[in-house]
Amino acid sequence: MNSQSLYNVGYRYARMPWEIGARAELIGLVRSGRLRRGRAIDLGCGTGANSIFLAQQGFDVTGVDFAPAALVKARAAAERAEVDVHFVLDDLTSFRHDHGTFDVLVDYGVLDDLSPERRDQYLANVLPLARPDSQFLLWCFEWPPRRWERWVGMRTMEPGEVNRRFGDRFAIERVAGTAVPAMWRFIPGFAAYLMTRRDLP
Repeated sequence: MNSQSLYNVGYRYARMPWEIGARAELIGLVRSGRLRRGRAIDLGCGTGANSIFLAQQGFDVTGVDFAPAALVKARAAAERAEVDVHFVLDDLTSFRHDHGTFDVLVDYGVLDDLSPERRDQYLANVLPLARPDSQFLLWCFEWPPRRWERWVGMRTMEPGEVNRRFGDRFAIERVAGTAVPAMWRFIPGFAAYLMTRRDLP
C-alpha cells in the first residue's frame, strides 16, 4: 500500500494524531499581525483545521491534500464553522492543477515526511506558488538523524536543511522550536520557520 492509500485509510477510519485543531504558531503569528491577510494555501491541509482558522481570520484560503477522506472531513468541518474554504485534491510533489500564487503558504509536517528526492519534487511544485514578499510558515520535526531512524526509514528535517533548501530564495526566521533536541526521546524536537520570499531577478 502506498503512502497516499495509507493516509486515506487513516483519515477514513481513525483520528490521526495530528488532528489537534489549528496550530499554536499559526494562531500566534496571525493574531499578532505578523502573517498578513491575503490569499493563503494550506499545503497538506488534512482535515482542515488550519485552513478553517485562516478563513475565520479573513484569509482567502485554498486547502490542498492528496487524501480524499481527509478532504471529506475538511469540507464538513468548514461547513459546520460556516466558512468558505476551497479544498482541492492534489499531490504536492506532482500538481495536476494550476493553483496560482499566494500571499501566505503554510506547511505543517508535509515536507519533513518526504524522501529526499520527493522533497526536491515538492520544492519544484511549491516554490512557484510564492510571489515576492509571500510568507511561508513551515513546521517540521527537526533533529540530527539517528542510526536506527535511517534503518527504518523514519524521516525528519536535519538541522540546517531548511536554510539549505530555501535560503537562496527566502529570508528565514526560526520562530519556534526545541532549543536543544532531546535525543533520548522518541520525538526529540521540532522547529517552525517563517520565511519571506525575496524579489529575485
